[in-house]
Amino acid sequence: MTKKIVVTGIGASSPLGGTVAETWTALLAGESGARTLPHEWVEKYDLPVKFAAEAKVRPSEVLERVEVKRLDPVSQFAVIASREAWEDAGSPEVEPERLGVDYATGIGGLWSLLDAWDVLREKGPRRVLPMTVPMLMPNAASAAVSMRFEARAFARTVASACASSTESLVNAYEHLQAGLADVVIAGGSESAIHPITMASFASMQALSKRNDSPETASRPYSVDRDGFVMGEGAASLVLETEEHAKARGAKIYAELAGGGVTADSYHITANDPEGRGASRAVALALTAAGASPDDVTHINAHATSTPVGDIAEYAALKVAFGDRVDGIPVSATKGATGHLLGGTGALEAIFTILALQHRQAPPTINLSEQDPEIPLTISGSPMDLGSGDQLAISNSFGFGGHNAVAAFRSV
Repeated sequence: MTKKIVVTGIGASSPLGGTVAETWTALLAGESGARTLPHEWVEKYDLPVKFAAEAKVRPSEVLERVEVKRLDPVSQFAVIASREAWEDAGSPEVEPERLGVDYATGIGGLWSLLDAWDVLREKGPRRVLPMTVPMLMPNAASAAVSMRFEARAFARTVASACASSTESLVNAYEHLQAGLADVVIAGGSESAIHPITMASFASMQALSKRNDSPETASRPYSVDRDGFVMGEGAASLVLETEEHAKARGAKIYAELAGGGVTADSYHITANDPEGRGASRAVALALTAAGASPDDVTHINAHATSTPVGDIAEYAALKVAFGDRVDGIPVSATKGATGHLLGGTGALEAIFTILALQHRQAPPTINLSEQDPEIPLTISGSPMDLGSGDQLAISNSFGFGGHNAVAAFRSV
């Protein structure tokens, strides 16, 4: 029997704010989290892109010193976001063996790995910290969250590039449906604003080069978009069966109605231009939700602000929805947050949930002139979603041809 899976807690640390409330307020106000990077390594390595969307609140401001010392930033952000989500859910009383973690990252403990490499080269092997491997491993964030909340049902990790945390939400949905847990903490984290990644993404012409105007650099769907903006942070959701949530009197934000995960098997970095895999992920999510394309009232698009990527996603949506897609209110929130890579899907899932709750689609900023090849319903101001039942999807697509879509229903 299909169970109803609901969201009872949300938490985030993002380029727009250190909490969900701060982030949502800034998003609706049309603020940008992109800023010129203040680090000396920007000039040291003469990086062609000198800005990014770093998390607005640094982990050292909110975590204990020992947590900062023993965790890579990717895990620090995961703990911060999960702590907020857990408290927001009312700190559920659940047996440890019935509490699971589905967490994601696209890259993992990059800073720990490369800092240790510098130490090895400059000071020798005896100076490499014994905690280096536990800090750099991709499952470290999931492990940190599971230990923080004594989750013993499972602690699973997804690493599917920019689709990672949406895929973790889909996994959590499936794990709850299968009865493997009563409550799951799910989400994703990333902290990869580093000289290596900045140089590599710039080399492949993926990053915007608007060094003179960072706050306007991320421009989804605009004719003059020239690449994405690196982002940083984490977002976490507490998910549980409706039966479990109601039994403990929890507030419910929305229903996670279903999800779809597919692969393009096309190219390591480029989307399938015909959108076959992405459109199939949409269809799978709607099927799981017991819905049709006509039921969808809002879309939070992946929309990274790359010339090719935005067009490819539109092609996929056109396959999934037909001509109706041009009339569905669409938000491209990376214009404000930049691209959090493995953390982006969970953050945008929270935006989707809040859009349903408040009946208000977030604005898409920096849209100077909409690309005529992408005639979606987009606005630089929040859009009213109206009354009645709402069903929204949140899209994530990643290098390697990974596609993940989550469907949410209002309650």
